[in-house]
Amino acid sequence: MQLKKLNDKSIDQLFEAILTLKNVEECYVFFDDLCTVNEIQSLSQRLEVARMLGKGNTYNQIETETGASTATISRVKRCLNYGNDGYKLTLERLGRFGNESKPEGDK
Repeated sequence: MQLKKLNDKSIDQLFEAILTLKNVEECYVFFDDLCTVNEIQSLSQRLEVARMLGKGNTYNQIETETGASTATISRVKRCLNYGNDGYKLTLERLGRFGNESKPEGDK
């Protein structure tokens, strides 16, 4: 969608920095320094909305469970339908998109 607007050396540096993180704990440390709590919560909420949409949940179910606004749900759905498949890519790799489910021991 906005990929061409994102192409920038400082954004490349940000993404490269994220790619150096080796585990969830390092992510907590980095993102705690980088973002506000609200920003991290917003990002995680969007990912959860994408996961739930991929599993076929309704807007009402998603809104109730996540607290996301219908505008946020619509924006994520638009990305799922017309975006670059970033949500799908990451959620599939986590085994959490569509009808797939990751085995409990693999979390």
